[in-house]
Amino acid sequence: MKILFYDAKSYDRESFSAALPAFPEVEIEYTKSDLDPRTAALAEGFDAVCAFVSSNVNAVTLEILRQKQIGLVLLRCAGYNNVDLEAAEKYDIRVMRVPGYSPEAVAEHAMALALASNRRLYKAYNKVRENDFSLSGLMGFNFYEKTAGIVGTGRIGAAMCRICRGFGMKILAYDVFPNPELKEFVEYVPFERILSDSDVISLHCPLTDSTYHLINIDTIQKMKDGVILVNTSRGALVKTDDLIEGIRMHKFAGVGLDVYEEETDNVFEDRSDEILEHSTTARLLSFPNVMITSHQGFFTREALSSIAETTLQNAMDFLQGAASPNDVKRA
Repeated sequence: MKILFYDAKSYDRESFSAALPAFPEVEIEYTKSDLDPRTAALAEGFDAVCAFVSSNVNAVTLEILRQKQIGLVLLRCAGYNNVDLEAAEKYDIRVMRVPGYSPEAVAEHAMALALASNRRLYKAYNKVRENDFSLSGLMGFNFYEKTAGIVGTGRIGAAMCRICRGFGMKILAYDVFPNPELKEFVEYVPFERILSDSDVISLHCPLTDSTYHLINIDTIQKMKDGVILVNTSRGALVKTDDLIEGIRMHKFAGVGLDVYEEETDNVFEDRSDEILEHSTTARLLSFPNVMITSHQGFFTREALSSIAETTLQNAMDFLQGAASPNDVKRA
C-alpha cells in the first residue's frame, strides 16, 4: 500500500519512519506540499493520502483524488471539519482520523498558556534579559480556590479538568454529553454560567456549526472582568475581531492561544510581510497580555508516536477491509 504524505515536516518523517517497521505492507512517500485542489493530482499512482487539519479536502480535491484512484484519506489529527464528507461519500473515499493521541499533551499546554498569561512569564523573561528585575506589570492571581470553566470534556477536556483539580480549583464544565468519569469533582452547568462564574475558561470542544464563533462579543461581555481565556482546540471557536475588542475593553487578564482563525499550519509560514501586517493574529500579538504559540499543543514525543501508530493502523484496517472506530462518516 502506497501513501502520499502531504505537508510533511521533519518530525513527521521521524515519527512515521520509526513506526513503519511494524507495518511492512505500507510504503510512504513524503511531500512538503499541503493537500488542496492544486496538489491533489500528485497522488497519481498512490493508494491513499495522508493529510492534516490544515489541508483543504473539499469536493474538488476529493473529485481529483477519486480520478487518481485514491480510496482513502488518512487524517493524522482529530479534527475533520476541513473534509467535505458528503463528497467523500459520493466518491466512495474512506476517511479515517486519530481521535485521541495524547490528550495530556494538549491539556498540559493549555495549562501552561494559562499560567504563562497569568504570571506574565513572557514579559518577565524579556525584562530580565534586559537586566530589569523590577516586578512592575507582572502581578497575577492564585489559581488555588479559583473557578475553572472547561468547555468540552472529551479526552483533552477531561485531562484539563484533572490538572485543574490538582491546582485546587473549583471546576465547572459545559458539554452536550457530560463525562461520567468526572462527576465526582466536576459540576456540569449551562454555558452562561461558565461565562459568568469562571476565572479561567479553557476551550476543548470540536468546531461545528453550533460552536463556530462560540466566543464572540456577546459571550465575552458575560464573562468576569479579569478572566483568562485559553484556546488549544480550534481557531474559529473564537471570533478574533471580537476578542480584540474584548481585550481593548480590559475584559481579560490574559489570553492564551495555540490556534487561530487564520491558521493553516503556521499562520506566518509563506506569508508576505504585507499580509502579516494586516492579519488579525498579528494584531493580537501587539497586546502584552496575549500569548500565542504555533499550534504546538500536540507536539510531544508521546503524541507524535501515537499519531503515527494509529494512522498506520488505520491504513491497515483499510487494506484489510476491517471496520474501525476511527472512521469519519457524515452525520
